[in-house]
Amino acid sequence: MFPNDVASFLDLIRQHGDVAYSFLAIYSMANSLLLALFSGYAAQANALSYEYAVAACWAGTFAGDVIRFWVGRRFGTGWLGRFPRLRRAVDGAARLADRHHVWMILIHRYPRIIRNVAGFAYGASSLGWPRFLILNFIAAGLWASAAVSIGYGFGYASEKTMNDALQVFGIVMLVAFLALAWFLTRRLERVIERKPAD
Repeated sequence: MFPNDVASFLDLIRQHGDVAYSFLAIYSMANSLLLALFSGYAAQANALSYEYAVAACWAGTFAGDVIRFWVGRRFGTGWLGRFPRLRRAVDGAARLADRHHVWMILIHRYPRIIRNVAGFAYGASSLGWPRFLILNFIAAGLWASAAVSIGYGFGYASEKTMNDALQVFGIVMLVAFLALAWFLTRRLERVIERKPAD
């Protein structure tokens, strides 16, 4: 039976830690910020190891972008012909990556709009494999460390303000925190969308 409160859910994670890390790594291949934040919260509650949570998120997000880079390098953007809007986004990101690949690789995991197309764009650009792998490895580590640490910090702050009688408050706080993270990501996307192309 699926747990219906945070404490039961964290106990379930404690019991199945290896599965949780595998799931976290696989899910991080999509650069999902919310699950990485929650893994930090779970690490603070001793349901996961902080170091393993960071490592799983790091490995997953790194591998996901390597796969997308390979697809972009191997097939270009022609395979996106059935999705013209997506193809335009990838082509535009590839042109931008030709000029600004360093900052793009460092920030592309945060705004939702380019999170999963950027890897294809890097592959379709003139960026070489060695440079991409090094920058992607660094950026993946920064993203994983930041996301898990923020979730950990939230868990620490919420632990100080709630007790066993306030389980509902803890759930509301977690949902509010995740909603705030989503809202801030959307705002960043809008800023990037409004930035005129060079």
